[in-house]
Amino acid sequence: MMLLVIISLLQEVVGLTGADLDPCSAYISLNEPWRNSDFHVNQSSGVPLCDSHMSGEWYRFTGMAGDAMPTFCISENHCGTHAPIWLNGSHPQLNDGTVTLPVCASFNDNCCQWNASVDVKACPGGYFVYRLPRPSVCFHVYCGHFYDICDEVDCTGPNCPEPECRCAPGTVLGPDKQTCLDVNECEKENGGCAEVCMNTKGSRRCECGRGRVLDEGGRNCREITDCQVNNGGCSHDCSQTQDSFQCSCPRGLELGEDKSTCQVPVLCDPSSITVSVPKDLVEGLELSLSNSSCRGISNGTHINLSFSLKTCGTVVEVTENKIVGTNLVTGLPRSSPGSSTDFIVRTSKLLLPVTCQFPREYQVSDGYQAILRGSALELESHSEGVFGFNLELFKSAEFSEPYRSPPQLHLHDSLFFGVEPKERVEGLSVLVESCFATPGPKADQALKYYLIKDGCISDETVTQYSSKDQLSKHYQVPVFKFIGKDNRQVFLHCRVLVCGAEDTRCAQSCRGRVRREIGTGDDQEKQTLNTGPIYILP
Repeated sequence: MMLLVIISLLQEVVGLTGADLDPCSAYISLNEPWRNSDFHVNQSSGVPLCDSHMSGEWYRFTGMAGDAMPTFCISENHCGTHAPIWLNGSHPQLNDGTVTLPVCASFNDNCCQWNASVDVKACPGGYFVYRLPRPSVCFHVYCGHFYDICDEVDCTGPNCPEPECRCAPGTVLGPDKQTCLDVNECEKENGGCAEVCMNTKGSRRCECGRGRVLDEGGRNCREITDCQVNNGGCSHDCSQTQDSFQCSCPRGLELGEDKSTCQVPVLCDPSSITVSVPKDLVEGLELSLSNSSCRGISNGTHINLSFSLKTCGTVVEVTENKIVGTNLVTGLPRSSPGSSTDFIVRTSKLLLPVTCQFPREYQVSDGYQAILRGSALELESHSEGVFGFNLELFKSAEFSEPYRSPPQLHLHDSLFFGVEPKERVEGLSVLVESCFATPGPKADQALKYYLIKDGCISDETVTQYSSKDQLSKHYQVPVFKFIGKDNRQVFLHCRVLVCGAEDTRCAQSCRGRVRREIGTGDDQEKQTLNTGPIYILP
């Protein structure tokens, strides 16, 4: 009996995994004084701080870091960093369990320059724990805050009730029955604001989108009509015209898509992203990327920084219709001046978020035609960048040697084809949504035969092979031709979709269709690839 009890206890202990532990008793304490919302970045020694080490564990704010995350806008350059992260929502109650709430990072006078989400749970001890993912950009830090303590109501006389603790207007008593948590006024009817409501400590404020300002009532927005109001909404220069106004930029900068904000030119390519900062804007500063070992190089007129989607600390995310690569250019005064002009600085610090976006959808084609390599389709999204693929024809199931000239094949020979990326980025994968054949080079021909459709193999003779990574897809099919004595060529076209780590679209299995495969592959961005021709011999 004693042995059975011991074995049962051991089974319970062994079976208790990290996922089963209550985060209220299994958390990491954040107690650094610089993390507090009152701590200004100028009080830090060295470079601003960053929470890049976090990776989704549960945390609790303790000690000098504060009681909990602030639920109101924290202005930039606080919490020991440039872009402090605050909780954009009200803390949960004890019986709410784990809830997911949005967080914002403040930067450049924008309380929500970046946004994400975290899990929050109220604990029986009157405190909160947070599951904090790694921020998408440095320099981001999750902020803590010291909330006020409630005031006990004075009462004199024999009939006084038990002591009552009251909080100031704009706050509410927390689960510990003594801390006064901030009320998020924006959660109710958008705080009465017509457009943007931003929660502040004990109150809220209304804001307007670019090109509009608040009217006299402070709730509704109106269009800006001249440079006299808010500089016309321009980030730099505003010029009055006869009937309106227009924004312009200093030399070396270019006007963004909103026609109001001046930006540093960025050349976006998956294998080489280049930022060119005019040297006269940053004299005396040394520029580097999120990985500080990646530094800028001067060509005399500009400071150039080059990196890729997989170097220098670039964070890659996949949204609904784009692949987004983000990095941050930081400029700090040189520790050892390199020239006479470096003894002065025109600005104390430079913070330049760099974002490159690539479309998720592409189309590639190949066929039995006189080309050396499968042609890559390059789609441009607002001239932001292209994530390229090739559709290749291979000589064998090794998928290592592509044809250098249009192949000449007999019916019933094996045709090996595959989708290959021009740049391999960790964390991305690809789904071949469709592959079809046409008798001519154009993908929009009426006559087409599908090998793969809606992500499913639609021809039972098609076999999918395992590939070396999630961005390559390899297939084999017996050679075929279209009916008609003049149809001696076949062209292939494939539509592919690129996915991120959290996207399940590329990993979804095919149900209700015939599918034969050797290995599988995953993830989401669309593109159509073309190649061909393949010559069919008699």
